[in-house]
Amino acid sequence: MNSRLLGIIPQTTRLVSAFRSSRVLARGYASNSSNTTKIVPSYLLNTPIAKVTRLPNGIRVVTEEYPGETATVGVWVGAGSVYETEKNNGVAHFLEHLAFKGTSTRTQSGIELEVENMGAQLNAYTSREQTVYFAKTIKNNIAPSVEIIADIIQNPKLADEKIEAERSTILTEAHEVEKNTEEVIFDHLHAAAYQGTALGRNILGSEQNIKTISRKDLVDYIGQYYTGPRMVVAGAGAVKHEELVSLVEKNFTSIAKEDKVGQNIRDVPSQFTGSEIKIRNDDMPLAHIAIAIEAVGWTHPDYFVMLVIQTLLGSWDRTIGGGNNLSSRLCELVATEELCHSLSTFNTCYGNTALFGNYIVAQPGRLDDIVFEVLNEWQRLATGPVTSEVDRAKAKLKAGILMQLDGTTAICENLGRQMLNVGRVLPPAEVFLRIDQITPADVARVASTYMNDVSPAVVAMGPIEFFPDYNQIRSWTYWNRT
Repeated sequence: MNSRLLGIIPQTTRLVSAFRSSRVLARGYASNSSNTTKIVPSYLLNTPIAKVTRLPNGIRVVTEEYPGETATVGVWVGAGSVYETEKNNGVAHFLEHLAFKGTSTRTQSGIELEVENMGAQLNAYTSREQTVYFAKTIKNNIAPSVEIIADIIQNPKLADEKIEAERSTILTEAHEVEKNTEEVIFDHLHAAAYQGTALGRNILGSEQNIKTISRKDLVDYIGQYYTGPRMVVAGAGAVKHEELVSLVEKNFTSIAKEDKVGQNIRDVPSQFTGSEIKIRNDDMPLAHIAIAIEAVGWTHPDYFVMLVIQTLLGSWDRTIGGGNNLSSRLCELVATEELCHSLSTFNTCYGNTALFGNYIVAQPGRLDDIVFEVLNEWQRLATGPVTSEVDRAKAKLKAGILMQLDGTTAICENLGRQMLNVGRVLPPAEVFLRIDQITPADVARVASTYMNDVSPAVVAMGPIEFFPDYNQIRSWTYWNRT
């Protein structure tokens, strides 16, 4: 765990513990003795505490128990495309595709029937930094769900005929992704921003790699990365911590306890490069644009400030319910001036870096205007937003964080992700404290540090004949003063 994260609010854990036992909970709030202006709603203090157990083989088991009849359990593995080389890029995703194709003790049809008979939902996905296998089920079927996931991870058959059959499926998926403009834009954005590094590669891998990945590549990847220290087993909902720990001890017996790759095994550091990629296609009705700068990773002290800035910039499209009455100055301008069809602000976080910026869909004739206004708003925040808009953004951010944790699967995802990326689970009360302490001066400092006078990564696709030159865009990332 990165000690810098703990430094944002000193003694936060003790503060939260004190809040839980505070007499003022009867009034609905707990006061921070070191700063009486900060309060935490009691409903945050009464939420379940995440319980964590580390097993001898390095696997961490984390749970949050909630009343009800359903639960989500899963395994989060620190293995994704950033842990691949140019030669085997795509192997993590290929392996995930083969997860449900049979084990040494179960056939593919056997797995499918077993899951169907339980009424459970079994799924998996691969990202740049992790691979996830999870099941949503009723509480009485948690044990068989964990057993199936353990079997899939430890004993995949990886039959040659299944591997060959899956190549065409993944190639079809790759072709479908190419039809999704937003997916294409963000793959290009990573390639431009992290040139020649692992983060610059896409998750599916090149067509050549998909056609040539072998069973040995898959077995080697499992042996190198599917180890105890890189695994988190998470459970949320009607799940007992001690019972899940026992299930993991019983079923995950062949997982190696040595971390064979260390904490940051990447062939080349993820160095950010300001650059651009333009793909002109006048047959497209609208231009799609992404402009990004390098921001901070999960454990950086400025992480929550970047989330506030993301909320300040906001997102908008023509179907939004608020119309033109929006809390974001940028979105209000975009809506009233009809500068684009949609605007979103993204903050794509990784271990030690992030892509922060705006994704824009606009008419060809308004490209200059919308790009200028977006970057102009970046600079306005760098000079200092007003207190009222920062307070509004913080309130909106806190509400959004709670809304995202709706349901056992979302909570389980949060547990697994935080344990992998942060090393512990931040309780909602602590998250609120961290957000509450952010001031307009913090926003100005962070925006000035990361968004002022920078060389962004830019991707533009579509009818972009009148898209501004890169040097022009670069000049809009700072204000000249005399």
